[in-house]
Amino acid sequence: MNHIGAIIRRELHSYFATPIAYVFIVIFLVMSGVFAFYFGSLYERGQADLLPFFNYHPWLYLFLVPAVAMRIWSEERNSGNIELLMTLPVKRLTWVLGKFLAAWLFVGLALLLTFPIVISINYLGDPDNGVIVASYMGSFLLAGAFLAIGSCLSAATKNQVIAFILTVVICFLFLLSGFPMVLAFFKLFLPQFMVDVVASTSFLSHYTSITKGVLDLGDLGYFALTIGVWLYATVLVVDMKKGD
Repeated sequence: MNHIGAIIRRELHSYFATPIAYVFIVIFLVMSGVFAFYFGSLYERGQADLLPFFNYHPWLYLFLVPAVAMRIWSEERNSGNIELLMTLPVKRLTWVLGKFLAAWLFVGLALLLTFPIVISINYLGDPDNGVIVASYMGSFLLAGAFLAIGSCLSAATKNQVIAFILTVVICFLFLLSGFPMVLAFFKLFLPQFMVDVVASTSFLSHYTSITKGVLDLGDLGYFALTIGVWLYATVLVVDMKKGD
């Protein structure tokens, strides 16, 4: 745990040592507001909830989170630091967890800074704050799933642009897997139980369920399993690529 804490502090310091962190936070806050108020008509709806705010998070994360994830391992390999890291008496899993948790905390900080919108909606109406808290939790878990995928793909290539594009594509596929149009396509050549399996992998369906205030163990377990599987894959990739 001491090693993980040291890695988290190292990574967070590297984020805020450059303008990248501040640019990301500003873009996230501005775009969240634009989507919620302009496209989602948050105030014009006349309802005391934050559904228009949270409904756009998957699409914001689709491009912003891969921009954070692409540097997790690619930057270490480009700078040559990866060789030094691999010689230190720290397990691969510890490095992977430390780097992932630092990136997750960073995105979580950006999400936390949207608190004025919660204050506003409580001032103007009487929202169900339990649903709002659940929605924040769902948004945080969704960001974690995106980051876990991005971490694995960042470890697989030295090129940050390639890591970014691959992460966007794979996350996009996970978002789309529950869409009726996509499921209708799979029904053409797959049995129903396989179509149900495809539908169950959708980030969007699990996320939407949580944002309704339903903290189902199946949805929470899905995100936990997704993060765990991709982080384990990251450990394997880092181990395979350590000599590259």
